[in-house]
This record gives sequence, C-alpha cells and structure tokens, in this order.
Amino acid sequence: MINVLVVDDVSSWRNFHYKILKNLYGEDVNIDMADSATSAYEKVLENNIQPYDAILTDLQMECDYAPKYAGEWLVEQVKLLPKYYKTKIIIISSSSAIRIIAKNLGVDCLPKSQSLSEDKYKSFLE
Repeated sequence: MINVLVVDDVSSWRNFHYKILKNLYGEDVNIDMADSATSAYEKVLENNIQPYDAILTDLQMECDYAPKYAGEWLVEQVKLLPKYYKTKIIIISSSSAIRIIAKNLGVDCLPKSQSLSEDKYKSFLE
C-alpha cells in the first residue's frame, strides 16, 4: 500500500490528482488530501509514525508564508523531519519558477502547463 498526500487549494486539481492515482494504483493507494500548506503540514505531523510515501503539492496556495510560496514552505518543513527523509515530494504547479524552486529544494516537479498523464505520475512515484 502506498500512502500519498495531495495538497492543492483548488478542489478540481485535488480531484484530478486523486483520479490519476486511483487509476494507476487502485486499491493499493491510500490518498489523503489537504487544501493548504498549513493543513498539509498538520497531516504530515499526524502521520509521523507512518510517514507518507509521497507528497504531491501545489506551489501557490495561501499567502501566509511570503515571500516564499506556501508549497515551498511545506517542502522545507517536511524535509526537516527525520522520518520523512525517504518521502518522494513532487511540486505540481503552473508557476514559471517551478523548475528552479524544485531544483533548489531537491525535489521533483511537474508543470501544470504540460500534459499531466498517468505515465508522468508513475515515473515519479516508482
């Protein structure tokens, strides 16, 4: 069973990611969802004993963490937790800075401007 946290402030994007993950993994995936970096971080802390295998997060959500993007802040916080060192983190965003930010954070990214296919998700999660 793979445990995934999907984080996006737009419900249609959360549902999009959910459907792709369910199509790929069926009953072998447990998906939690959060609508902000703050609520996602709370879920991460709640799951510290059994950490998520993967976190898919939007970059631009609430403005509480300016000058950083909320997703950027979330990734930084997760990377500070020793139990999460194996967790695969993927930033999915339409921001033009996504590649630079992902590189600086040492995580993967999927630009929303690209065609987001099941193959792209699968390549990052395996």
